[in-house]
Amino acid sequence: MNFKRLPFCDLRRYLLLSLLLFQLMPKAVWANELPPLAAPAKRIVALAPHLVEVVYEVGVGDRLVAAVDYSNYPEAAKALPRVGGYTGVNVEAVVRLNPDLILAWKSGNSEKHLKQLEELGFQVYYSEPKTLEDIATLMEDITRLTASKAGTDKVAKFREQLAQLKRQYESQDKVSVFYQVWNQPLQSLNGQSIVSDVIDLCGGRNVFRDAKSIAPKLSVETVLRKNPDVIVASGMGEERPEWLDEWKQWPSLSAVKNNYLFFVPPDLIQRHSPRLLEGASILCEQLSSVRQRKAN
Repeated sequence: MNFKRLPFCDLRRYLLLSLLLFQLMPKAVWANELPPLAAPAKRIVALAPHLVEVVYEVGVGDRLVAAVDYSNYPEAAKALPRVGGYTGVNVEAVVRLNPDLILAWKSGNSEKHLKQLEELGFQVYYSEPKTLEDIATLMEDITRLTASKAGTDKVAKFREQLAQLKRQYESQDKVSVFYQVWNQPLQSLNGQSIVSDVIDLCGGRNVFRDAKSIAPKLSVETVLRKNPDVIVASGMGEERPEWLDEWKQWPSLSAVKNNYLFFVPPDLIQRHSPRLLEGASILCEQLSSVRQRKAN
C-alpha cells in the first residue's frame, strides 16, 4: 500500500493512534512469554506494521501469509493480504489462513479479537516494545520462534549499532529538543515515548519530557517559553512538512534564529522497528551539527 494514495485523515489518525497506544503501556511492564510452538513457525500473520518489518529483518519474510493496513516496508510487504487495521482484526480471514503463529500488538490490536483467536487455539505472541532495547528483544523472540539462522546475526548487529550510538553521543553536551508530532493541534510527546528515548540516546533533552500527558497538546506560547535549541518535525511521510516553517514567524526563537528546524521521517523514528536506528542516526547527526556550531 502506497502512503501517498491513502486518505489523509485515515493516515493521520493511524499515525497518531499508533503513537498514543504504544505510550499507554508503562516502560517496565513488557515481560513477554513465548507461545509454545510444536515446531518453528512457517505460516505467520503479523498484526502491526512494526511486526511485519521485524519478520522481514530477521530473514523470514517469506513465511508471512498476511499483514494489516499501513504495512508498507519492505516493498514485498505491500503485496501481503490484509486482515485488518487500526479499527480491528478480521478474525474470519485469519482463521481461513490457518497460521501457526500470530504476532500481535498488545495495546494496538483489539483485545476482543485476540481473545477470540486464542480461544480458537491459535498461538499468539504479544509485542509491546517501549525502548530501543525492547526492539532487540522483539527481534530475538521472533528469531527463536522461527528458528531463523539469519536472525541471530541481525540481533547482534542491532545491539552493536545501538551500543555504538550510545558511546558516540549519549554523554555529549545536552541540546534541548522540541519534537513536534503535528501542528493542528500543536502536539509533542513526553518522556515515556520511544522518541524521547532516541533523543536521550543522541545526547538531547526533550523539553516536554515531564509533561503529564503522553502526547501533550500545546500552545505556541508554551513552546516559546521553553525556547528549545532545536525543533524536530514529524509529519506524515517522507517529505519535510511545510508547517515546520511556520515557526519562522517567531525569529527570536533559538531554533529559528540558528535555523535548527529539522525533520526525521516518521517511519524512522515513530515506528517500533529496527529502522529506528536509521532515524536515531539522522537525529544524532543533526544534534551533533548544533554542538559543532556552538563550539565554533
